[in-house]
Amino acid sequence: MSEIKRIGIDTSKAVFTLHAIDQADRPALRVNLRRAQMLPFFKKRPRTEIAMEACGSAHHWARKLMALGHDVRLIPPQYVKPYVKRAKNDRNDAEAICEAAGRPGMRFVLTKSEAQQADGLVLKVRETLLGQRTRLINTLRGHAAEFGVIAAKGTSQVMPLLAAIEAEASIPATAKEMLALLGEEITHLDDRLKEVEAKLLAMHRASAISQLLATIPGIGPIIALTLAVEIDPKAFQSGRHLAAWLGLTPREHSTGGKQRLGGISRAGHERLRALLVTGATAVIRHASRTDSKLASEWLRQLLSRKPRKLVAIALANKMARIVWAIMTSGEVYRHPTAGAAAAA
Repeated sequence: MSEIKRIGIDTSKAVFTLHAIDQADRPALRVNLRRAQMLPFFKKRPRTEIAMEACGSAHHWARKLMALGHDVRLIPPQYVKPYVKRAKNDRNDAEAICEAAGRPGMRFVLTKSEAQQADGLVLKVRETLLGQRTRLINTLRGHAAEFGVIAAKGTSQVMPLLAAIEAEASIPATAKEMLALLGEEITHLDDRLKEVEAKLLAMHRASAISQLLATIPGIGPIIALTLAVEIDPKAFQSGRHLAAWLGLTPREHSTGGKQRLGGISRAGHERLRALLVTGATAVIRHASRTDSKLASEWLRQLLSRKPRKLVAIALANKMARIVWAIMTSGEVYRHPTAGAAAAA
C-alpha cells in the first residue's frame, strides 16, 4: 500500500471504484468504496496523486482530497475515453482514468473553489429559468393556435396574446382558465428572472475582470460575467488555445502533408461558444451601417466576400483571443484605428 504511485477514481453518487498502480505502473489495488468510506480511507493514506474525471461533484471531491494533502488531477471525460478497454464498467473506467493521468501530454481541468461554483450557479439558474419560460411561451402559443388565436413571436407578445385569448368568445371557459394559468407562470418566471439578473448585474459591477471584458464590442454584462467566472486564462498558453477549447477553430482532417479543414470543432464549453457567437452576430448586425463604430475594416472586408454565419464564427474566434489577451494583461479594449488596420 505504501508504494502506490497513482490512484484513479471512477466517481458516482454512492459507490466509488478505485484503481491504484505502484511505481512500476502495475495494478496494486482495486477496491469499491461507499460514499461514507471515501474520506476515512484517504485520511490514512500518505500524499498520493489522485485522478478523476471532471464530471458531476468532481470539484467537490477534489477540494476535499486536496484538503487532506493529496495531489488531485481532474481530466476531461473525452480524454479518458480512448483508454477504456473493451467493455465499459466501473473497474475499466477507473483503470482508464489512472492510465490517462500518467500521459505526459495530458491536459487537466483546474479545480474550482466553492465561490467560483456559487457564481457559476447564478448564471446556470438564469439559463434554467430562461429555458422554462421559453417552453411555457411555446406551450401557450401552441394551445392558443388550436383555438385560432395567433400572436407574433417574442416575449413582448405574451400579454397581447393573453388579452386576445380572453377576448375570444368562442374559446371554452376551461381552456381560458388553463391558458391564463400558463400566463401566470410566465409572469412569475419573469419576476424571478428580473431578480436573478439584478444579482448578476451587481456581480458584474463588483468584478474588475468582467468590467474590462464588457469593453469589447459584442460583449455585454452577462457574457462578460460568464467569461470571467468560467475561464481561467492561466490554463491556456495563448488566445488561440482558448478559441480552440471553445470549439471556434476548424476541425482538421489533414494527411500526407495536405491540410484539410472542415467546420468548427464544437469542442469545449458549449454555452460560452454560443454566447460569443451571439455577441458576434450583434456586432455584424450593426456593421452594415455606415456610421457604425463597432465594425472594423477587417470585419467589413470579410462581410463583403463571406457568408454572414461564417463571419460570425470568425469574429467570435477573434473575440475569444481578445478575451484571453485582456484577462492576461488587465488592459481595457482599444478599438483598432484605420491606420492600425491598414498596417495589419
